[in-house]
Amino acid sequence: MKVFIVYDTKYGNTRLAAESILEGIRETNGIEAAIGYVKDVDAGKVADSDAVILGAPNHMGKPSRAMKKFVDQLVELGVKAKSAVVFGTYAGKERSDRAVKKLEKMLEQKLPNLRLILPGLSIRVNGVKGPVVEGELPKCVDFGRKIASQLTT
Repeated sequence: MKVFIVYDTKYGNTRLAAESILEGIRETNGIEAAIGYVKDVDAGKVADSDAVILGAPNHMGKPSRAMKKFVDQLVELGVKAKSAVVFGTYAGKERSDRAVKKLEKMLEQKLPNLRLILPGLSIRVNGVKGPVVEGELPKCVDFGRKIASQLTT
């Protein structure tokens, strides 16, 4: 089972969330997991994975432009992955998963063969630049464990 986590980040908070998710996934044997920054990763390698995990910061209620472009690249390449999960970071006191929901909807519309195996995860950061709010990164590790569990059953 090959899993690829692709994240976009401006201040490093979404990268920290992605790395924590990876940590949780790697606790399960039989899953080969890789991670990459959206602007550096080879979309072809991601397209050949069994599962794709996409993470982006919330930009005014939407996923980042770089992540939207990456999804379009996956569409062009004809992604082979069967499963997907999304996550994101947001600033503010109110729980805001609008960007995560929009990214899920984008995947459902543009890549209908992908099955969303879990509801997306939204991680809160302090202010626009962060840091990640205390207690949020352990949620990411747990999310990674849940992803691994879904992929190995």
